[in-house]
Amino acid sequence: MKSICVFCGSSPGARLEYASSARQLGKLLAERGFTLVYGGGNVGMMGQLANAVLENGGQVTGIIPEAIADMEVAHTGLSDLRVVDSMHTRKALMAELADGFIALPGGWGTLEEFVEVLTWAQLGFHAKPCGLLNVVGYYDSLLEFINQTADQQFIQPEHRELILVEENPAALLDRMTAYVAPQLDKAAWALSLNGPPN
Repeated sequence: MKSICVFCGSSPGARLEYASSARQLGKLLAERGFTLVYGGGNVGMMGQLANAVLENGGQVTGIIPEAIADMEVAHTGLSDLRVVDSMHTRKALMAELADGFIALPGGWGTLEEFVEVLTWAQLGFHAKPCGLLNVVGYYDSLLEFINQTADQQFIQPEHRELILVEENPAALLDRMTAYVAPQLDKAAWALSLNGPPN
């Protein structure tokens, strides 16, 4: 892996540990030679993450839609800031440039972006690792819900294993570096539940 896309909030959140984890991850990305690909903002978790990479000599590519560049306060300190025409273009370019994906704590946008790349992994559109940095249990309830979707046979148990979960940024990066995508056959699994067509 050469680059990692990180999804995270444009807010710092309610706990100091969230911003601290963003800075810790940013420092590690720089130290390990990974380029950060992210949403291009200079506020909240996004700003903490990008600044930590830059302060430690790392490379950052920011991608932000023109319509929200002012809203999210585009990070003008980046050598590679790409202003694009839409959210769809932003997400497609982030996915194209990244060799792996991490979600830090965040809100609707973070969840939507992470679940989309996770769905693409389930469908076999890519074989890149998808990790959740579960800072102070932020994603515990989400993980419980995901377990429920597997229990209720809306996803395969193997699909649950597509999500690499760690509380420690270094441990998560280690697992992502060693990741080998499983061989999944969603169509065969669905057929096994429903039986052959009439």
